[in-house]
Amino acid sequence: MTLRFTKMHGLGNDFMVIDGVTQRFAFTVENIKHLSDRNLGVGFDQLLLVEPATDPLADFIYRIFNADGSEVAQCGNGARCVARFIAEQGLSAEKKLTLQTLNGFVATELMGLDNVKVSLGVPDILSEGTEVDVQQQTYTFGAVSVGNPHAILWVDNVEAIDVASIGAVIEHDAFFPKGANVSFVQVIDREHIVQRVWERGVGLTAACGSAACAAVVMGIVWGKLAANVETNFLGGTLQVEWQGPGQQVYLTGPTETVFTASLV
Repeated sequence: MTLRFTKMHGLGNDFMVIDGVTQRFAFTVENIKHLSDRNLGVGFDQLLLVEPATDPLADFIYRIFNADGSEVAQCGNGARCVARFIAEQGLSAEKKLTLQTLNGFVATELMGLDNVKVSLGVPDILSEGTEVDVQQQTYTFGAVSVGNPHAILWVDNVEAIDVASIGAVIEHDAFFPKGANVSFVQVIDREHIVQRVWERGVGLTAACGSAACAAVVMGIVWGKLAANVETNFLGGTLQVEWQGPGQQVYLTGPTETVFTASLV
């Protein structure tokens, strides 16, 4: 059976996106892990699947699978790419969509095909400060859920941090029974930060939209950041807006379609 797919990315956070509305896609964890392999498969951080909505409030179902085959509830950059994908595939002509996820609904808005804004809902502050020991050093992280769990650590220089080694330990800290994305954040000023991310089930990523939201939310809670912040990743910049407790957090940034192909 031939399976059509599109390769996309948001600031280098890359995806294999599949239209499950007009074609069927059967998969296993091992199948997804093979497809994610950058030498033997397509290669991606996440596989994104668009399916017909089952809730009358939604336009489509949006499913997210990490490179290790695990299904997760949130991916901000993925949601932005899916909104563009739906438009490019002619699945909907609406600029504003509601996507049904494992964690509820995500609202998307096309600001132009290559720039998409999404709402990741109302963030949940899990901890404003939890200590963890890694490599004989104590680190303090704040924890935020924006549909998926994040640990946020403030550092003086992100380039001086061993993101992979420290992130891999904190990802599996007892505070996060299902693991977490781990961000190391350097504050430039109240409206600009630099961020590096160790992503749960993926590893080092060029960018992470939900992590950008989590970092800005925690920065505002700690009094470090303003309500509108530009966060810089290895792959580029994203804009995050949050007006405080009880309010939705918004993420805006570029998307890119790399190619469309078929698997036989």
